[in-house]
Amino acid sequence: MIQKEHRSKKLNLTHEAEMLTREVISAPFRLRTYRLLRKILVGFILVSIANVLFAYFFYTPKMYRINRENHDLIIRYRILQDRIRTAQQRLNSIRHRDNFVYRSLFSTDTLSVPEVWQSYPDTKYAVMEGDKFEPLMIDTWKQLDALARQIYLASVSLDELQEMARNKEQLSAAVPAIWPIDRAALHNNYIGAFNLRRLHPVLGYVRPHLGIDFGCDRGTPVYATGNATVEVASERGYNGGYGRMVLLDHEFGYKTRYAHLSKVLVKPGEQVTRGQIIALTGNTGVSSGPHLHYEVIHKGRPVNPINYFNRNMTPEEYDALMEKMRETKFEPL
Repeated sequence: MIQKEHRSKKLNLTHEAEMLTREVISAPFRLRTYRLLRKILVGFILVSIANVLFAYFFYTPKMYRINRENHDLIIRYRILQDRIRTAQQRLNSIRHRDNFVYRSLFSTDTLSVPEVWQSYPDTKYAVMEGDKFEPLMIDTWKQLDALARQIYLASVSLDELQEMARNKEQLSAAVPAIWPIDRAALHNNYIGAFNLRRLHPVLGYVRPHLGIDFGCDRGTPVYATGNATVEVASERGYNGGYGRMVLLDHEFGYKTRYAHLSKVLVKPGEQVTRGQIIALTGNTGVSSGPHLHYEVIHKGRPVNPINYFNRNMTPEEYDALMEKMRETKFEPL
């Protein structure tokens, strides 16, 4: 019994000795592991700080690549802007020939599409806001959009000229190109001017004067200024102040109006030719005296009729007439 107790105590002492030995061995290992991890962590922090400082003061290979790509992008945008300017110059040359050469040959007005000159809303470019190159990108896209709109205008204009070329003979006869009354019948060359903003001489407020007025005696013959179809032939009525009136449709986008007449000599639907007498002047409607109110309407927009007369006048006569027109306010419409 005593021997068994002695043997048990001996085994316990041996086990405790082994446990102490293991603890003595494992403690330095954990300490070394902790110190190693601490060194690794401190080293990582130091390396990160060094990398940040280096990146702040020096370019890394990645930053060199990014900066080079950004620089190339700016160059490409500048090249694109140069090409846009070159295309714009060529387009301006085409528009100049269109307005002052081609359309002069056909005696037609410049094509007007006001929407072409209206910029797109800024919301279209909102996707580029906040970008590092926002000013450069938005400015370039606005130039491209403006160029595209003007190219559309040039395309429509050339299509129209192509159609006119197919019908040149009919067009030349249809364009309103003569005086609507005999120039000798004018009272002292008295013509009221075309003016989109004119003080109404009767009503006393600003109202556009969409035609020109020829001061003459009542009963002066009125001529169709181009081949046309009679659209309106009003022999009576107020007609918005026009009084007795004739409206001719010349096709090709042209219409002409003859107002304040004393007598209408044509009927709606009738075909008339240039120089044909269609009415006699008078003083009907809102009018301050006998005269002819004459309008030229191109594609729904009133244009200055005097521009269609200057081909039959010397430059001196035309300048004198324009000066005279600026001084007169004959007709109250």
